[in-house]
Amino acid sequence: MEISEIFLVSGVYAPLVCALAIAAFYKAGGFLVKTIAAAGFAISLFSSVASFWKCFCGCQVAADSVFGQLGLNGVSAAMYLLAGIVGFAAFVWTLSSPKKIENITAYLLCMLAMQGGLMGMFASQNILWMYAFHEFALVPTFIAMCVWGGEKRRAAAMEMAIYLTFGALLALLGIIALAFVATRSLIFNLPELVEAFGANAVNPKDAGFIFAVLAVGLGALVSLFPLHSWAPKTYEQAPTAFSMLHAGVLKKFGLYVLIQVAIPLLGVGAASALKVVATLALFNVIFIGLCTMAQTNFKAMVSYSSVSHMGLCFLGIASMSVLGAGGCVLIMFGHGLSVAALFIFAEIVNDRFSTCDMRLLGGAYKKMPVCAGLFAAAIMANIGLPGFANFWGEFCVFISLWNYSAAFCALAVLGIIISAIYGLRAVANIFLGGEGENVKTRGARDISWRERAAVLILLAALVIVGFCPRLITNPLNGTLSDIASYNLTQKSAK
Repeated sequence: MEISEIFLVSGVYAPLVCALAIAAFYKAGGFLVKTIAAAGFAISLFSSVASFWKCFCGCQVAADSVFGQLGLNGVSAAMYLLAGIVGFAAFVWTLSSPKKIENITAYLLCMLAMQGGLMGMFASQNILWMYAFHEFALVPTFIAMCVWGGEKRRAAAMEMAIYLTFGALLALLGIIALAFVATRSLIFNLPELVEAFGANAVNPKDAGFIFAVLAVGLGALVSLFPLHSWAPKTYEQAPTAFSMLHAGVLKKFGLYVLIQVAIPLLGVGAASALKVVATLALFNVIFIGLCTMAQTNFKAMVSYSSVSHMGLCFLGIASMSVLGAGGCVLIMFGHGLSVAALFIFAEIVNDRFSTCDMRLLGGAYKKMPVCAGLFAAAIMANIGLPGFANFWGEFCVFISLWNYSAAFCALAVLGIIISAIYGLRAVANIFLGGEGENVKTRGARDISWRERAAVLILLAALVIVGFCPRLITNPLNGTLSDIASYNLTQKSAK
């Protein structure tokens, strides 16, 4: 086995092996458990960076494993890197968090299991294993919410389970139908499916129906309007690390499958369904964006904004172009990092002032100047300011959307205004102006170096890609340009 294969396989297996090791030494001291967990997350991070770099340099990244064939292309490499960075940052934050976590051993075990699922989800070349890794990663999320979540955790967990079970079942039916219609047998290996679809002409009506089933199922997993209500409640009630992993990485699964599997294979029948998807996505951008503006709780605001930003991703996909799909991947990458950082700040604010209600805050800059600066940077990244990865994704999506439909583009641009309003207002309401009631009565300390570590990891990745987007776009262009479905010119949404 070559060194690149070892790197790729270790990124998937290391978290799972470390989770088993923690289970075996469950009653051991906290230091041993934290050391094992650190090894798992560090190996995943190293694997993601090394594998991404190999892909960027134009080398093939593939390996055989027990869980089917693993491999990365321009799309999956970016998402694999995202999973590694956010997972490591979530672990660093867990060790640095001012909030004491009861039963840290079980907490880290759940995190490692979820991390293994995330890494396998993007590395797998078998679409059934992609799905299995996604479902595997969902289980720790549900457990963590029920055990370590907020006051309304059980209701939020049940709503999440209902919506995601519905979406997952539809997605599974779509995956099985997709494999059967091309091969008349249950072959799920993606390269083989690509060959089969190329050799056998698929009826456009059949392709359109299967794509519609997948779009509804995957849309529920990504919180596409109107199947979105579970997401804000889940992120608001979930522990911070799991909010970071789910909103930042796991929720991207549906978009990833649409880009990597559904449109390349079913593009001949996807156009009609994508018109509906694009229309619903505008509700994510505008309607849910307005709902975000109405939130007074900062963590709720971040949760709703995460749902709103997914609308731009769907709009990029709907354009069925290299630029739109590439912009979607860039938004997913940037959003995953920025929303993870904002969930960290939500916990910091709540720890310092015993509330996330922005009506009771204000003037915190004087007590927390460094935190205010980093907070503002994370907000700027989240709303798409130039210099951060999110900007390039939104820029590409808007250009592709203009070619798809000028009307859709004009409406989607409203999302920039809405996100700027609620983002900048959050900065003003928490850190600027006169001191609020909860700020006056507490001698809050500034963000510590331990707490900064996780935030700086996320912001550094955002800035690096923001100033050098070719790190992501070069491999993306090479992959997407070879897919016929992304080279069809869509002149109008009519």
